[in-house]
Amino acid sequence: MTSEAATHPEVFTHLRIIIGMVLGISITRLVTGLTQFVQHPGRDRLYPVHVGWVVFLLLSIIHFWWFEFGLSSLSRWRFEIYFFLILYAMLFAVLSALLFPTDLGEHERIEEYFQARRVWFYGLLALLFGADVVDTLIKGTAHFNSLGIEYPIRQASFAACSIIALFVSSKRFQAAFVIIGVIYQVTWILRLFGSLP
Repeated sequence: MTSEAATHPEVFTHLRIIIGMVLGISITRLVTGLTQFVQHPGRDRLYPVHVGWVVFLLLSIIHFWWFEFGLSSLSRWRFEIYFFLILYAMLFAVLSALLFPTDLGEHERIEEYFQARRVWFYGLLALLFGADVVDTLIKGTAHFNSLGIEYPIRQASFAACSIIALFVSSKRFQAAFVIIGVIYQVTWILRLFGSLP
């Protein structure tokens, strides 16, 4: 990419289109998965922890698309940033696919499947919270600092709980984690991202 192209405002528009495509796949997977419970209510029972993470991920994807507008202030783009942001968006797609696989395989119920893939799900979730920190830093130290001390504590806490869930199979812990996570995510969005800068 030439120097002129790297600073052109259309770079941000180009990136938003690609990220939008990836996030669209993620949302489609989650919404289609949820509607299967309505279409075929007798096929599988709802598993509250699973549904909680679906809600959390939907909120996070919508939130991600909203706060990525902050990238419009970047005056210069590099391929590394572009590549990282695509990978970050792809994490949502992978997590969505893990929540709603095309086939449960040897598992009869979604609860069994989710617990069998628990390590993958929570490992990628921890990675997602770390990627968010990098994304926030890309927007600049002023933006990072504007979120206050709560932001790094929030990210570290979410990542730590995700790592704990890798090793602790307690369904109570997972339920508490997702309930607190969804409630906190809603309040975080409403408090900090009510309007674009």
